[in-house]
Amino acid sequence: MINLNVDVAVIGAGPAGLAAAISALENGAEDVTVLDRNSWLGGILPQCIHDGFGVEEIGTSMTGPEYAEMYIETAEKLGINFLCKTMVLQIFKNREIIAINNRGLHKIKAKSIVLAMGCREKTRWDVMIPGDRPSGIYTAGVAQSFINLYNIMVGKNVVILGSGDVGLIVARRLKFEGANVLGIIEILPYASGLPRNVVQCLDDYDIPLYLNHTVTYIKGKERLESVTISQVNEKMVITPRTEKEIKCDTLLLSLGLIPENELSKQVDIEIDRLTGGPIVNQFFETTISGIFACGNCLLVYDTVDILSIGAKHAGKYAAKHVIGQKDKVNDYVKVTAGKEIRYVIPQRINKPGKVHFSLRVENPRESAILRIFAGDVELLKKKLPWAYPANMIEFEINIQEEIITSNKDLEVTLDD
Repeated sequence: MINLNVDVAVIGAGPAGLAAAISALENGAEDVTVLDRNSWLGGILPQCIHDGFGVEEIGTSMTGPEYAEMYIETAEKLGINFLCKTMVLQIFKNREIIAINNRGLHKIKAKSIVLAMGCREKTRWDVMIPGDRPSGIYTAGVAQSFINLYNIMVGKNVVILGSGDVGLIVARRLKFEGANVLGIIEILPYASGLPRNVVQCLDDYDIPLYLNHTVTYIKGKERLESVTISQVNEKMVITPRTEKEIKCDTLLLSLGLIPENELSKQVDIEIDRLTGGPIVNQFFETTISGIFACGNCLLVYDTVDILSIGAKHAGKYAAKHVIGQKDKVNDYVKVTAGKEIRYVIPQRINKPGKVHFSLRVENPRESAILRIFAGDVELLKKKLPWAYPANMIEFEINIQEEIITSNKDLEVTLDD
């Protein structure tokens, strides 16, 4: 067994892991090690060849590979240690990590751990689509990797189920390569991807979007032959006699993402059932001291820029934990999602000062008022010109000491 002692261990070398590792080193940690099961750095970024990365963070538009390379170059210059092709098997509450690679079993003792495992795509079996089991069915991310990394076309006549951002971007990519994109099927009454992607990927290329529809049957013996779509009502129940068969050879699934938290659950970190990620305080620290979480394993972000900014904070506080600058506090107040709010982070606040909040709303609204209450006390009233589920809402407020000691939970709501 190979034994290592490090200040900060980061699990995952995607954009969140890279940003957190760099930030940890820049904020006082001396020995930072990043572990990743892939043979490359950057996570999903190498297959994201479209531009738009970096605009919100540094004001420059880059492709995914360019954005990844920016962080990789910085990390290598700073001397961050990378263990690629390394699978983390288990983490413990005392911040020990058991991992394995071709050199053998590793036991890593860390003073802080940053979880940055990313997320995975939902599959056909997560939504239980009935029918045959032919070839020609892929998740949107797998199709994107085939086209962009391996120059393999997944099909000629394509239907996409789900209007998430990856599905929208892949629809446009397929169109570029000469495929016939027959339509995007969305069960909701609105597209679930960013509005700009709907315009740039669908409207600009005349790709039809079927709202309030879902795939109700898959047909095909060896290769996919057709899918049946049906309308759904406002309760998402299939409406009888609305079936329509679409002949196609490929079905792509863009059904949403699931934060990767098997390791978090294994060590008994509390998981928020709404985000699918760990419950954290304003320092991105989980319910186990010294273990922090960031990126898409914490919650699914809409842009990599905002994800990286959050990850930098997680790395910073992981370093502060190492060098003894973390305040020991026992009191905290909970933050809950109220009316028309899908979820909010942080879920706990345990120190007064400026707190950065991230949240998503339940339904699209043209105008709304965002409010935060501590019991009967209104802490924030902010008018929003619009609110859309695909766009994460970010804001900061100052939390006073008396709020922390009052034991009154904070509730975030959205009103007319």
